Amino acid sequence: MLGLQLPTDPRWVNLAEKSLEDILTDHAYCEQKAATSCISLIQLFSDKDELVRELAPIVTEEWGHFRMVLAELDKRELKLGRQRKDEYVNELLKFRKKGGSHDDRLLEHLLICALIEARSCERFRLLSLHINDDDLKEFYHKFMIAEAGHYRLFIDLAKKYNGEENVKKRWKEYLEHEAKIMENLSLRGDRMH
Repeated sequence: MLGLQLPTDPRWVNLAEKSLEDILTDHAYCEQKAATSCISLIQLFSDKDELVRELAPIVTEEWGHFRMVLAELDKRELKLGRQRKDEYVNELLKFRKKGGSHDDRLLEHLLICALIEARSCERFRLLSLHINDDDLKEFYHKFMIAEAGHYRLFIDLAKKYNGEENVKKRWKEYLEHEAKIMENLSLRGDRMH
């Protein structure tokens, strides 16, 4: 469904499991950044009524996810560590086309958001299936479902404002580029991406 061309190395779950505090910290900041990204999209593209109405509740949901991860850290008597640079997202941003029309810029933003959500969904699925903690399996299953919905929303908004063919073509380019990014990033259990 997600179209990702390079699946996550299954060993990632084992690495994540060994550094729960780090993975939960990174997850918390990913949720915070997702909320911030939706706010930015609303600010930059306030002329797009449907986008504003669809993303406003996502801001609340993503911030709620941040709070859920904080609660999970507290429950496990773990600390929210420092935010770290997200190499994965930074590499995606380098691929974003600069300039173009207002709608062209919107397409780039929406597809990057969709790709981040797709990769997060894939990783949450792996955690929900393979982590050796039943509570975390359930925890991550909920996140997997939410991320799948967000991925779908970003793709649908991209099609609404840019047309299906434009989205298909550019999405294919993003998927190919994302596979190269994944191939070149070192496998780290302390990062969601």
